[in-house]
Amino acid sequence: MAVPPTATAATGQGTSAGPQVYRSALTLLASLFFMWGFITVINGTLLPHLRSVFDLSYTQTTLIESVWFIAYFVASIPSAKLIARIGYQKSMVVGLALMAAGALGMVPAAQIPSYGVTLFALFVIASGITLLQVAANPYVAVVGSPETASSRLNLVQAFNSAGATLAPLFGGYLILGRTAGGTASAGAAALTPAERLADAQSVVLPYLIVAAVLAVLAIVIARFPLPAMGAATQRSAKADRKNLSLWKHRNLVFGIPAIFIYLIAEIGVGNLFINFVAQPDIGNLTQQQASNYLFLLWGGMMVGRLAGAVVMQKVDAAKVLAFASIGATVVMLIATFATGHAAMWALISVGLFHSIMFPTIFTLGIRGLGPLTEEGSGLLIMAIAGGALVVVQGWLADAYGLQMSFLLTAACELYVLFYALWGSKVTHSLD
Repeated sequence: MAVPPTATAATGQGTSAGPQVYRSALTLLASLFFMWGFITVINGTLLPHLRSVFDLSYTQTTLIESVWFIAYFVASIPSAKLIARIGYQKSMVVGLALMAAGALGMVPAAQIPSYGVTLFALFVIASGITLLQVAANPYVAVVGSPETASSRLNLVQAFNSAGATLAPLFGGYLILGRTAGGTASAGAAALTPAERLADAQSVVLPYLIVAAVLAVLAIVIARFPLPAMGAATQRSAKADRKNLSLWKHRNLVFGIPAIFIYLIAEIGVGNLFINFVAQPDIGNLTQQQASNYLFLLWGGMMVGRLAGAVVMQKVDAAKVLAFASIGATVVMLIATFATGHAAMWALISVGLFHSIMFPTIFTLGIRGLGPLTEEGSGLLIMAIAGGALVVVQGWLADAYGLQMSFLLTAACELYVLFYALWGSKVTHSLD
């Protein structure tokens, strides 16, 4: 059932929203995208750090990230239900509070230190990010003109990439740069038990900083009057929804696996990047030095999303997605079969092609869903759980070599190409 145009889904209060209100809201929401990009990519420096502390194999290391992404599978549908009950704005506040609680949980995890408590704290952080994703992505996509939804989401996702770009520098300095494992070329095998304990406790300060910033942001979001999403996207009454089906929408049906498969590619590159470029036959760097190049990978994603926001004002989003998937396939093959700096820079450049993939697949996936937007968004965010299968790449790296494991990434890019060319076509519209 549609609500009156003056009733805001975000706050439940009457709001008269002009262009300035929308711009202010998008600016504020961009800070959310920045923070979850920042926290997610801290894992890129946290994982090689934990690999040193706990002396883990690649499979065990990527299993940590799998736990992170399992949270997306577990929390997505409950998040959609929570949004329907308390609204978008309150849900964003709850998501930020969960993230802050998880960040604080990293403190006892480091003090003990405990592998299990670390996994639990990361799961809580990821659950909070899931709630933010389910709430904020569709909000940005539908709060303005449908024709520019992909452009708008790519623009705010650029702030997500800005957070991701700064995270390796933050983690490299405050985590890897202050640890024996992060600064020694010898790696984990050279660490004594005392050094491992000292290294484990290096995460306390950065996560306390993160928790404080999240708490402040939650207060700001709670007090800000967000504008309405619009009547077309409001949840229908159960009686009105009986004849509506998500599965009639080809763009959603194929978009869910597109998000799932793309995340395998993105997370695999981000989490194994430092170990890859640190190898003697690739970059021959320490982990701390390698984290500076991870900065360039995520910086490429930021630049690509800003460029994509401009290009998609005039070029069809599906065509841009097809171009990006072809480029990503080519550079991943170079990273797999080349050596030295050619392989390193190929892997760095994939960030530029990956940049527009998630926001573009997402907006193509919810196109035409109308009152089913919340459920469709929940399913697309649930598909982010595909990042959990990065453990498959970890297994491939242990079995066949880290470099050859990137063939899995190249295969993922080909499915995105299929989605861009055929799967994203709208077959049924409720708008």
